[in-house]
Amino acid sequence: MKRKRFAEEQIIRILKEAEASGDIRQKCRKHNISVQTLYRWRSKYPGLDVADTRRLKMLEQENTRLKKIVADLTMDVAALKEINSKNGKPDGAAPWLARSANGRGSLALVANT
Repeated sequence: MKRKRFAEEQIIRILKEAEASGDIRQKCRKHNISVQTLYRWRSKYPGLDVADTRRLKMLEQENTRLKKIVADLTMDVAALKEINSKNGKPDGAAPWLARSANGRGSLALVANT
């Protein structure tokens, strides 16, 4: 059987038809798909309708976009930490703060040099 790619909307429509008629084999023959394919689609799209699949696709795209943003920001933070450590200041320390010389480790304001 030649492999055909169905859009998600088509898949949902076929699943709804098969569910309504009850005769799965007949619907599979009508759409030229195997019974196994129909059952795989049923497990992949349980109880979804066309609007749900569109929403799911939009959410997946947004999730991918947000993951890229997080990755970029993580790289920026790592680069800034690297630069900060080369300057000899502890990570996360403000540039106008330094450890006092009294040995207790308290922070003191220092003139910007």
